[in-house]
Amino acid sequence: MRNGYHIWWVCLFLWSCQEEVLLDLGNTDKIPVIEAIWTDTHSVNRVVVSYSRDYYDTLPNETISDAEVRIVDETTGQTIELRYVGSLGHYIAVNGRTAQVGHDYRLEVELEDNLYVSTGRTLEPPVLDSITYQYEPERIFRREGYYLTLYGKIPFSDNNYYRLRISRNDTLLNRRSDYFLFDDSFGTSILNSGFELSAFSFKKNDRVKLELYRLNRDAYEYLEQMVNLLFNDGGLFSPPPENPKSNIEVAQGSGRVLGYFMTSMVLVKSVMIVDKE
Repeated sequence: MRNGYHIWWVCLFLWSCQEEVLLDLGNTDKIPVIEAIWTDTHSVNRVVVSYSRDYYDTLPNETISDAEVRIVDETTGQTIELRYVGSLGHYIAVNGRTAQVGHDYRLEVELEDNLYVSTGRTLEPPVLDSITYQYEPERIFRREGYYLTLYGKIPFSDNNYYRLRISRNDTLLNRRSDYFLFDDSFGTSILNSGFELSAFSFKKNDRVKLELYRLNRDAYEYLEQMVNLLFNDGGLFSPPPENPKSNIEVAQGSGRVLGYFMTSMVLVKSVMIVDKE
């Protein structure tokens, strides 16, 4: 009884000492943030240029509309100009130009007196043959619903870095748990015998669209770090929040730059969930 009394007082003391602490991170200079996607699909391609915000800032992003943005095809030597479209909030390629498989591309963004540059190769995509789905009842750690299985082939021995984007009824799934990244850590036969998307359940009459991207390693690592940041809960044992390492560098001028450049072919498959007779 006496030991229990002591434990109760210790718990009361610890509870009374809890206090919310806000870190004084101070104000920092605005840093350009560039998010650039360059693929063989015009509707996906975009370059967003904005400025960073302080950690506790609740104001909307400050989009930059007067930068000079271009994509240089280093394979052919051609330059593709991009223009800002106010209704979209980003830059798009003039004349609907898109990426070609096997070509090396260089992103160039001129802002004030600085030039920001990044490069990447549009790699050959894997094979995505078909999608099947199966209804599964509710289980422990698994909700009731229809689950998709992908079939295909990854015929490459290196540069196996992938992102899968999933849309349900024309709405992109973009919660932190919806970022689906994978590499060849478990081999390259992952699609051969069927790869079930066990983290995503769907309902009858859902229209599901899958977009599969094969990324360069630096773009993949950026997204991987970003996902880790999204899952950082700021708790006692969590590391301090830190921006992902950008694959864009300052080629002329000074200062820093954040964001990433990715180039990829896009494999698109769609399926409608219906009852099977």
